[in-house]
Amino acid sequence: MKTILVPTDFSANALHALKYAQELYKCERACFFVLHAYADEVYGEHLSRQPETLETIKKEKKEQTEKRLDHMLETVMGIPPNPLHNLEVIASFDSLVDAINDVVEEMNIDMVVMGTKGEASDHKTIFGSHTIEVFKYVKCPVLAVPETFEYRQPKSILFPTDYLLLYKRRELKLLDDLAGKFKSEVHCLYITDFDELSPRQEDNKRFLEGTLSRSYLHFETTPIKNRAEAIMEQLELKGADMLVMVNSRHSFFEDMLYRSTVDLLSLKLKIPFLVMQNLNR
Repeated sequence: MKTILVPTDFSANALHALKYAQELYKCERACFFVLHAYADEVYGEHLSRQPETLETIKKEKKEQTEKRLDHMLETVMGIPPNPLHNLEVIASFDSLVDAINDVVEEMNIDMVVMGTKGEASDHKTIFGSHTIEVFKYVKCPVLAVPETFEYRQPKSILFPTDYLLLYKRRELKLLDDLAGKFKSEVHCLYITDFDELSPRQEDNKRFLEGTLSRSYLHFETTPIKNRAEAIMEQLELKGADMLVMVNSRHSFFEDMLYRSTVDLLSLKLKIPFLVMQNLNR
């Protein structure tokens, strides 16, 4: 059974992400945990209050959050409800990233699915600050779904890679399961000006071939230029339904996050973005 965690701030984008996840796994047994972390709401508004007053506010916020979560579930249960799906709600007095990581570990979560931005995010970009924080620090695959994206099966998936990472089998299995289920093409894109791979790259490429065995796998290269622009160009050429990248120490994706070159993707990306975490878990 798949275990899916959906953080929510009760925005339309968060609700849309939950519905996308339900549709993505509608033919599989899955448990969806819907999480709202409310510590910032308590401390942000009432930092100067007395401890006893904060405890009262904390209790009230917990009750309000649980009611809103229950109401949210009523809107997505379906009539009749999907018998393959269980939905549970979690109200957490914690920061968003810490709350997500705690649930990931406790419930052995396979994937986090979230909106690309919340109610208070800058409308000029696709990725809000909370989404970027989750990309950086959550130790679990994260699928970010733009609010404007209408669900369609991920038949074409773009996977930029430099073949330098020793991939984690569990996370590649998640991608392989998706690709196998929808009979998807996975386009492994190497942005380079060199024709030959090193022995290490060849080994990692063979590992991809063996692990993504259920997908229709393609290995392609494109010359070096602005990498974000190259990715956007290939997304268009492939008619991609999903972008997949790996976050790891010293990886291209980490470089994008910390140098803010992810802004170009953020301005233009209109499809779901799966970030696999090659971090200790």
